[in-house]
Amino acid sequence: MVPMLVAVIGGYLLGSIPVAVLVARAHGFDPREVGDRNPGFWNMRERLGSRAAAPVLAGDTLKGTLAGLLGLLAGGPHVSWLGVPSGPGLPALYLAVAAAMCGHAWPVFARFRGGRSVLTFAGGFAVICPPAFALALALLSLAGTAARSSAAGARIAFFACPVLQALFTPIGQVAATGALMCLIGLRFGQAALTGRRT
Repeated sequence: MVPMLVAVIGGYLLGSIPVAVLVARAHGFDPREVGDRNPGFWNMRERLGSRAAAPVLAGDTLKGTLAGLLGLLAGGPHVSWLGVPSGPGLPALYLAVAAAMCGHAWPVFARFRGGRSVLTFAGGFAVICPPAFALALALLSLAGTAARSSAAGARIAFFACPVLQALFTPIGQVAATGALMCLIGLRFGQAALTGRRT
């Protein structure tokens, strides 16, 4: 019970750090009030350019990675030679990443007005299945170059994550990753219902 609480509380607090809001505040605006009103990397990049928005990309991804590592340590760090977690620590790992994604979407430090959690998921996925994450990054680069669109490459790589993970983990873990991705769908749906452009 204690490892689960550590994973959930720690993951949520990490996810709640409003990186985009903090970076935007330094530039004199609130990302929740401009563009698509999503406090995330893509909106920040449109406002500031890729270089100035890079801390958002790094910070939102790192939140998921740190949450995943916290969950892994709390539950017991059992990993294969490829670095893929296994064993009794898996529930805490997935709960920590889910909590970080919820923290990013509904952050306690930013009046519960957060982003879509895509990058936070990506950071957590780097811990959940490192080799699949590496393949997804390669796919992102290849698809983005072929399509001449970084957004298209990111979408293809995102939806390929569970397929790539299936090469390295049992189907139950792939299903758990799919459940994490459903949180993102839920957040997009909520944004659409409340009038944000998605």
